[in-house]
Amino acid sequence: MDEIDRAILRELQSDGRIAYADLGPRVGLSASAARQRLQRLLDAKAVQVVGVTDPMAMGGQAMALLGITVDGDPRTVADDLAARAEVVYSVLTSGGFDLFAEVVAPGPRELLDFVNDVVRPLEGVSGVQSFPYFGIHTHRFLWDVG
Repeated sequence: MDEIDRAILRELQSDGRIAYADLGPRVGLSASAARQRLQRLLDAKAVQVVGVTDPMAMGGQAMALLGITVDGDPRTVADDLAARAEVVYSVLTSGGFDLFAEVVAPGPRELLDFVNDVVRPLEGVSGVQSFPYFGIHTHRFLWDVG
């Protein structure tokens, strides 16, 4: 990744819907060259351009961070959870938990059902702590791209 790629990423972080006609001149390229550069980044899976929602603002939804402890390899549990639509984000970690999973459910009851009926019975899961969200205070996807 060179400086032009990083400049493209900075522009996309500011406005993910920027037109190539605007993006190119901002990063010192033509529109078609900017499109080719971005396509290369997309093909390499170095970047994704997506619409990000705030489930709490959409109404009627419940979110929680689940701290999960695992007996054995936490990657197996992470793979099982990744197959579930309710899980929007998961990370392997160390310390008090082996895995964190961010979960979105239609409502509080469905969130409880997901924790008790889906997560707890998974092979290898030895414990789950749920940290429900009351609101999202900060939600950004800005990474330092130099």
